[in-house]
Amino acid sequence: MNPLQPLASRWAAHLGRDRRRSVHTVRAYQAAAERLVAFLQAHWGHTVDDAALRAVTAADLRAFLAARRADGLGNASTARELSAVRGFLAFAAPGVDMPRLRGPRVKKGVPRPVSPDEALALADAVADDAAAPWIGARDWAVLLLLYGAGLRIGEAVTLPARILPLGETLAVTGKRDKTRIVPLLPQVRAAVEDYARQAPWPTTPDEPLFRGAKGGPLSAGVVRKAVQAARAGLGLGDRTTPHALRHSFATHLLGRGADLRALQELLGHASLSSTQVYTAVDAAHLLDVYRNAHPRA
Repeated sequence: MNPLQPLASRWAAHLGRDRRRSVHTVRAYQAAAERLVAFLQAHWGHTVDDAALRAVTAADLRAFLAARRADGLGNASTARELSAVRGFLAFAAPGVDMPRLRGPRVKKGVPRPVSPDEALALADAVADDAAAPWIGARDWAVLLLLYGAGLRIGEAVTLPARILPLGETLAVTGKRDKTRIVPLLPQVRAAVEDYARQAPWPTTPDEPLFRGAKGGPLSAGVVRKAVQAARAGLGLGDRTTPHALRHSFATHLLGRGADLRALQELLGHASLSSTQVYTAVDAAHLLDVYRNAHPRA
């Protein structure tokens, strides 16, 4: 058995027990720690112990990230891996200055919907950076409602507590007081229910479900600010906003063959012309694929 395997396990236990991180985060971070230890053993040619972890340099981390990029990791996932191993090193070697290393950046250009991997990495980073475990659970739930159910940020933060207990669908009141029914993925439902269990405020039916740090209604601006801080750490562009998650929801459904009329209903658009913009986004993605793959492009 790897001598530091128990340390990675203890770190995972600390994340879950003391910092109340999600099961997804704990699993991903523990896996990143174990990958780092395995890499360092091969890189250095000797067993890695606590003292060795205290001596990790920026060059070592760069080599590790280069190996991960060679495995096919994108920018957001690479930045997330760096965040995870930094946390592990801080836990394993308390009091030691961490190597300074800047994460990957994404070139600015034509707006594109974020990938599923980037959407989850963004939501996870926002939750991890929260001031309290229940706030992290709140932000995770709100962002999953945007990406997993296509809600507008204003619709998500004003959901009343009476939606609990959740079923397989959710009635959402959007613009012009138009109500629509959206399906809830099990992961989205679990995230909202986990937040409701942790929230320190009573879930009175007519009160907002999502609360601010002092108990008042959650402001959309608070979520936008948290996303802005997290996207910088992940190397995502400045157009990666909460609304971009809703765009991604629509584009990914369309790319998987969703009917345009059905998508219009899911998004709560008054006219089909508002929904048709996503066909252009999907066409742009297809054009990128063509240009990158076709030998004559």
